[in-house]
Amino acid sequence: MSQEFTFTVKRIRFDENYHPADSTRITTNFANLARGESRQENLRNALTMIDNRFNALAHWDNPKGDRYTVELDIVSVGMDIEGKGDAFPMIEVLKTHIVDRHTQQRIEGIVGNNFSSYVRDYDFSVRLLEHNKGQAQFSIPDNFGDLHGKLFHYFLNSAAYQENFAKPPVICLSVSDKKTYHRTANTHPVLGVEYLPDESSLTEQYFKKMGLEVRYFMPPHSVAPLAFHFAGDLLNDYTNLELISTISTMETFQRIYRPEIYNANAPAGDIYQPQLHNHDHSLTRIVYDREERSRLAIEQGHYAEEYFIKPHQETLDRWAASYNR
Repeated sequence: MSQEFTFTVKRIRFDENYHPADSTRITTNFANLARGESRQENLRNALTMIDNRFNALAHWDNPKGDRYTVELDIVSVGMDIEGKGDAFPMIEVLKTHIVDRHTQQRIEGIVGNNFSSYVRDYDFSVRLLEHNKGQAQFSIPDNFGDLHGKLFHYFLNSAAYQENFAKPPVICLSVSDKKTYHRTANTHPVLGVEYLPDESSLTEQYFKKMGLEVRYFMPPHSVAPLAFHFAGDLLNDYTNLELISTISTMETFQRIYRPEIYNANAPAGDIYQPQLHNHDHSLTRIVYDREERSRLAIEQGHYAEEYFIKPHQETLDRWAASYNR
């Protein structure tokens, strides 16, 4: 019989009064905004950007562009390996809710959006780096991402997920500056025009092991495509308002964290290669320390190694060998 793990799901509202919990990965988009002297102004500005973008996309029956507001919950998932009530903070995602001010209705949004994982930090910022240290040619370790993928899949099929969420997650990331994207003729009224990459990436392969496919769309009036990682049918499993909640939330974060791409002054063309050294872009009024974020990812990868991987290596290896999706 395979090892049984249990999960805890906790939520905290992301608003202008948000303070990161001690267990929150401080490189997370939302946690990074909530630090420093400008924390409350950062949060207020980001939430306003989300609402404005949502109303711009949900423009029907919305003449003043103020019908909707988006509420965000930070969902923290803890995993208990030994059954003693000690949960390791496995992942954090965002859950959107849409408030219709005209009808006073609160509409369920999408879970996922942002994706944070200590084990992913370990894989990319510790294991991958150590594997390639001193190597002349870059390579990927054996079974890279297998454990993380199986743990994520196990969580999606757990009672904890089914009790808390009605639909599979959609995780929305930035495009890669190492790939070229080609515009297609396929257009969705909300997601926008679809782009196809010229090759697969390590991130795509990593998320595929989590059971997620990826498609790239540039929403109306955006300047660059977003990567939508999903299980199922992205275009038909979710309503327009659900999709808009993800676009408005994650495009706002990307405009803050990747202004060279998502706040560029010229939109992506038919053949598009993102440039992190693009000087023709605008900055938001939100303070953000990108260098610190990169450094902390390594620290948090070592945290996962010390408190999750090494203490439970034998149990995790045995479980992963016996777990079949």
